[in-house]
Amino acid sequence: MNVALSPPKLFVRTVPLRDHTAGLVSRLPDETPLAWLTGDEGIVGWGEAARLDLGSEPEGTAPTDTTRFSEAARRLNGLREHAEIADEVGAAGTGLVAFGTFAFAPTSPGSALIVPRVLVGRRGGRSWLTTVSDEPGALPGGLPHTASAPRPVGPVTWTRGSLTGDAWMAAVADTVTRIRAGELEKAVLARDAFAEADSPIDVRTLLERLRLRFPSCFTFSVNGMVGATPELLLRREGDRLTSLVLAGTRPRGEDPDGDRRLADQLLASAKDVDEHRMAVDSLRTALAPLAEEMEVPRSPSLLQLANVQHLATRAHARLSPGVSALDAVAALHPTAAVGGTPTDTAMRLIAGAEGMDRGGYAGPVGWLDGAGNSEWGIALRCAHVDGARARLFAGGGIVAQSEPASELAETESKFRVMREALTDGS
Repeated sequence: MNVALSPPKLFVRTVPLRDHTAGLVSRLPDETPLAWLTGDEGIVGWGEAARLDLGSEPEGTAPTDTTRFSEAARRLNGLREHAEIADEVGAAGTGLVAFGTFAFAPTSPGSALIVPRVLVGRRGGRSWLTTVSDEPGALPGGLPHTASAPRPVGPVTWTRGSLTGDAWMAAVADTVTRIRAGELEKAVLARDAFAEADSPIDVRTLLERLRLRFPSCFTFSVNGMVGATPELLLRREGDRLTSLVLAGTRPRGEDPDGDRRLADQLLASAKDVDEHRMAVDSLRTALAPLAEEMEVPRSPSLLQLANVQHLATRAHARLSPGVSALDAVAALHPTAAVGGTPTDTAMRLIAGAEGMDRGGYAGPVGWLDGAGNSEWGIALRCAHVDGARARLFAGGGIVAQSEPASELAETESKFRVMREALTDGS
């Protein structure tokens, strides 16, 4: 396990930023950009004042192990204790901020927290600049007045992932058989695909395309994971927590009548409503020990995105004293919407059925600041970008009524988000 025995001394300063006109993505240099955006608001950062790579656990570790989250909290607390912070703005996302991504499974590598050298934020009509240096009064390098223009992706070669479509459908059919036999109620199975460009992919190009196409989603870039997730694992402000559960999916229609017909089918589908209920029950069970109050609607609403529509439930809670954002992240992950029910059984099935390591896919991704404010999403509708290569992910919830061909079609709909982001002129 990678443990920092002596955290670096960080000097953090946040000041108001008068320039409210420039887009956040346009401020980013092209190297390892960090981002968490909703429409025109959010935070972006670059450089690494501190990087906390979190260890993976040995094979055989319980799939619900939370060591990586507790290690992240301990090491981040060490950074805070050694930091001198001057915050002239005092909003969520100011002061000492770390972007983070956690692997789906405890045995997978890739979990990390990154404190950027430079951060620019915008929220509620206010903008700010945070700089982090190693000496008092010093400005970090890499403060460009104007960043270079994002580059087109160029030609892309697409290849299949770890399993063929037929092999993945066979895994779905086997999972349905096990569910009907009573081994479990639900498992979420995912698949991957690959894209190869002729030159390194400019993540800023993907961020801008995703942000514009999905303004209500959370567009992110952290440690190679890039995407636009509709699923808010949690938002914490003070002692208040909000979480958005999504489970049950249909594509959007080609015209208003087709759209309404698909929406009505989703709302009336016993399979999708039951899948959604399991996800909401999972959230309620996980939050109960951490919260003094909870508000969870009895029935879902409809959330419509550019390419798909979901059953959605927005839950609210007031956390008990002493409960941190990472405590809540550890308790909520994996939700039934990305793992299954019962959690332990579903996680073990996933590990054997998918023929791949998910890495950061379906794991928590987001940010937190020194005051305890944070936003964490679930890394869905995403890809892991490494140089000229992107690995795309998509999945769906499998229950007793699932049909393999329909589930394969659902993953194809979800792949479209990143396929279009990687395609120039789409």
